[in-house]
Amino acid sequence: MPAAGIVIATGAIPLDHARQEAARLGPVVGFLAAVLVLAHFCDVEGLFQACGAWMARWAAGSPGRLLTAVFVLASVITAVLSLDATVVLLTPVVFATAARAGVRARPHLYACAHLSNTASLLLPVSNLTNLLAFETSGLSFTRFAALMALPWVVAIGVEYLVFRRFFRDDLSAAAHSPEPGGTPELPLFALITVGCTLAGFVVASTLGVEPAWVAAAGALVMAGRALVRRRATPPAVLKAASPAFLAFVLALGVVVRAVVDNGLADALGQVVPTGSGLLALLGIAALAAVLANLINNLPAVLVLLPLSAAAGPGAVLAVLLGVNIGPNLTYAGSLATLLWRRIVHGHGQDVHLGHFTRLGLVATPAALVSAVAALWLSLQVV
Repeated sequence: MPAAGIVIATGAIPLDHARQEAARLGPVVGFLAAVLVLAHFCDVEGLFQACGAWMARWAAGSPGRLLTAVFVLASVITAVLSLDATVVLLTPVVFATAARAGVRARPHLYACAHLSNTASLLLPVSNLTNLLAFETSGLSFTRFAALMALPWVVAIGVEYLVFRRFFRDDLSAAAHSPEPGGTPELPLFALITVGCTLAGFVVASTLGVEPAWVAAAGALVMAGRALVRRRATPPAVLKAASPAFLAFVLALGVVVRAVVDNGLADALGQVVPTGSGLLALLGIAALAAVLANLINNLPAVLVLLPLSAAAGPGAVLAVLLGVNIGPNLTYAGSLATLLWRRIVHGHGQDVHLGHFTRLGLVATPAALVSAVAALWLSLQVV
C-alpha cells in the first residue's frame, strides 16, 4: 500500500488510472472476500475435519493410498473453494491426518502446496488469477471450464506420477500404529450450500451477473447460520474476509499498472509470442511461468493478460497455465506457496528450499508442457 501511494504521489500513474484499476479489480476482490468467508465457515461446520476422517479411513495406514486421497480432495477443494481453502484449511487437516495414520507427512504436505496451484486451473472461481483471465477471455463459465478440464486432469495426473516417484522412500516406509479417532458427522448444510453456490455461478454466467454476487450469497448463508447459532461474531466474519489481504491485492494492481504504463508492457510486447498454435501457446505459458517466479504470479498475470488478449482466449488460457502451474518451481512463485510454507513451519515441519526446488524442477516443466498440449487439443475439439 505504501508503494501504491508513492507511484500515485510521484505521478508514475495518474490518479484517474489508479481509480480505473481499482474499479476493474473491485469485483474480483469482492469475490475473493466472499470465497474466503465461505471457506472459513465450511471449516467451522466441520467440512475439513470430515475430509480428514475420510482420508484416514480410506488410506487404512497406507502412505500411497493416503497420497491418492490427498490428491483427490485437494484437487476438488481447490477447484471448488479456491486455492486459499486448500492452503489455509486443508493443509493442517492433512498434517493431523498423516500423524493419525502413522505415516510420514512430507509427501502429503507438499501435495497441498503443489495442488493449490496446479489444481486451480479448472473453474473461473478457483483462483484470483482465473477470475482476471476469465474477464479478459470473453468466455462463458461453462466454456471456460470445458476448455480447462483436460489440462486440469492432465496436469494433476503428471504431478501425481512425479510425486509417487520423487517420494518413493517416504511412501514405502512402514507406517506406525495409527491413532484411534472418531468419525465426524458429514456437514450436509455446508455441502448443499457449496453445491448451490457452484450452480449459481453457472446460472449467473449465462445471465451476465458477476460471480462475486453468487459467492456473496453463499458466504451470507454460511456466515448467517454461524451467527444465528452463536458460533461466530460479526468481527469474526470480517476477519475471515481478510481485509488486509484484499487491500494488498488492490494496491498491487495499482503498482503493476504503473510499471506496465512506464515501459514494461512495451518490453514484454516484443517477446510475447503471437497466435494460438501449439508452439505459440508453449511460448506464452513458459514466459508466464518464468515471470511468475520472478515477480510472483499475480503481478505476472496482470502484466501479461492485456498483451495476450488480442491473440484470443487460447493465448489467455496459456498465460493462466503458466502463472498457475509455474509457481510450483519456487517459494516466491505464488502467495499461496508462501502462505503454505508459513503454515507448515507453524506445525513444526521442516521445509527445505533445496528439496522444494528439486521437486519443482521435476514436476513443473512436465506438468506445464503436458497441460499446454492438452489445452491446444481442447481448443481444437471443444
